[in-house]
Amino acid sequence: MSFDKLRKQSKLGSLTDRLVKEVEKMNSSSGGADERFWKAELDKTGVGSAVVRFLPAPDGEELPWVKVYSHAFQGPGGWFIENSLTTNGGKDPVSDYNRQLWNSGNDADKDTVRKQKRKLSYYSNVYVVKDPLHPENEGRVFLFKYGKKIFDKVLEAMQPEFDDETPINPFDFWQGANFKLKIVKKDGFWNYDKSEFDKVVPLLDDDDALEALWKKQYSLSAITAPDQFKSYEDLERRLKTVLGQKPAQAPRLDEEVVTEEEPVLTGGGASPTPSASSDEDDALSYFQKLADS
Repeated sequence: MSFDKLRKQSKLGSLTDRLVKEVEKMNSSSGGADERFWKAELDKTGVGSAVVRFLPAPDGEELPWVKVYSHAFQGPGGWFIENSLTTNGGKDPVSDYNRQLWNSGNDADKDTVRKQKRKLSYYSNVYVVKDPLHPENEGRVFLFKYGKKIFDKVLEAMQPEFDDETPINPFDFWQGANFKLKIVKKDGFWNYDKSEFDKVVPLLDDDDALEALWKKQYSLSAITAPDQFKSYEDLERRLKTVLGQKPAQAPRLDEEVVTEEEPVLTGGGASPTPSASSDEDDALSYFQKLADS
């Protein structure tokens, strides 16, 4: 911008208007949240609902989902919130540290491991059919991060438990089904037990429109690309800081703690007591592997 243009905008007041609009944009996007992602919200009564459609694998990719392991726990030196290198089959300093604690045979060490266990998240592309609190999202494609409980419902749809139930592919444009997301608070956590798939129906009747949606999907493989993970050495340094093994760094405010069933924090923001989360089976399997190492 030239100085003359700056002076002209000052006289017209247009620069002030622009700055005000930018502030409003920042506030409406929750401080610069990633606009690729969609997330359900609770209404004033503490209940949430929405309808989404899981979409097929993006062009050039094989699966319509990816899974990511992460760690999120607090120590004397602050929070450790990082993706785990075990996502791609690598060694991870937290997993190595947890293995040592678990194999110590000490019950207190095992309790520490349980608090520091891996958290499992899945990512898929979704088409938002209905979003009561944010209707502007309807008809758009987003990335959706969800936990094992919702993923289990996807698996149940593909592999029904009973013979009189017809399997469906929830990720299919034509033979799939909308997912009715229903959220209630239970024991201080968001609970998705009442969520369910609707009847089988094409997402849209226009194949050209479906192809246009397909081309708008976001890459899933990019989520688990190597550049999304810190090195073992960097993670180890951060872990030592959190464990209080060296001077703590300033608290990091640029990341959000996301658990399998999201806790409702109270009081001074203390972490809630862990409940039986929907990734319990995965955790037990993980601990068994530690014990067998």
